[in-house]
Amino acid sequence: MTTFKEIRGTAVQSVSSDPSNPESGQLWYNNSIGVLKGYQLGAASWAAGGNMGTARYGLAGAGTQTAGLGFGGYGSGTYLTSTEEYDGSAWTAGGSLTTARYTLAGCGTQTAGLAFGGTLTGTRQSATEEYNGSTWTGGGNLGTAVSNFAGAGIQTAGLAIGGYTAAPANTAVTQEYDGSSWTAGGNMGTTRRSMAGAGTQTVGLAFGGLTTVVTTATEEYDGSTWTAGGSLNTARQGLAGAGIQTAGLAFGGDSSNSATEEYNGTSWATSTAMTTGRYQLGGCGTQTAGLAFGGLTTTTVANTEEYTGAALVTKTITTSTS
Repeated sequence: MTTFKEIRGTAVQSVSSDPSNPESGQLWYNNSIGVLKGYQLGAASWAAGGNMGTARYGLAGAGTQTAGLGFGGYGSGTYLTSTEEYDGSAWTAGGSLTTARYTLAGCGTQTAGLAFGGTLTGTRQSATEEYNGSTWTGGGNLGTAVSNFAGAGIQTAGLAIGGYTAAPANTAVTQEYDGSSWTAGGNMGTTRRSMAGAGTQTVGLAFGGLTTVVTTATEEYDGSTWTAGGSLNTARQGLAGAGIQTAGLAFGGDSSNSATEEYNGTSWATSTAMTTGRYQLGGCGTQTAGLAFGGLTTTTVANTEEYTGAALVTKTITTSTS
């Protein structure tokens, strides 16, 4: 039988207190409390956050888990202009959009956000607005009015990816924002709508969505060209995304999908599912600290969930520890 020392090159130490800086996979016996402990990867998790003030779906998001931004959408029978800011526990009202709309996209931060595109009473929008932490002001219009699409980047270097045009038809068009105007970028390889995006204008990521069928396709952008990446494990549309091209996060989609996946720049791995499956939700943050809010199940919802990625933690070793 192989021993722990033969595997790790060291024996299990007996210590009076837990080490202050353990290594991954390290085991030790804490003789002051009589337990065996180890430093190993803990499971990722979703936890409830504070509800939005206005339940909505088809909204856009920007920012981080502790400084999030949610804006636009559809709720209570109306297209919304309302903006809400998240501080890591609660949402408060921010400045209203000038143009009410849903199925829009967003990017940037809570104090430097960008809203663009969307739908208002069946008409695709080209309007772009910039947020300074309190007020939205008009920016340059999209070259192609579009809805049900993905956004990525920052306020001065935004990315509008694919979507649904006024034709109406799905599009593969990519549009790049420089802080004042939009210009054409490289077309996607897979024409689609209702996908999610992450990353930046020069290192972008698009995944999921609807072609003629719901897709698992992932594409990576280098600032001019899209190339195929690893496919999602779960095909879905109306999902949300967060993170960067080499550390992406996909969650939600369809009417009740709670699936969560993490991307490492090559492939997607299934992670802990959301508590509430939903689609056309808002999302922002990173792969290790994501934020999901609003959306549609069989009804419009206001609930928020916070994602904590898997991390190394100290565990007491028992016969049931996995």
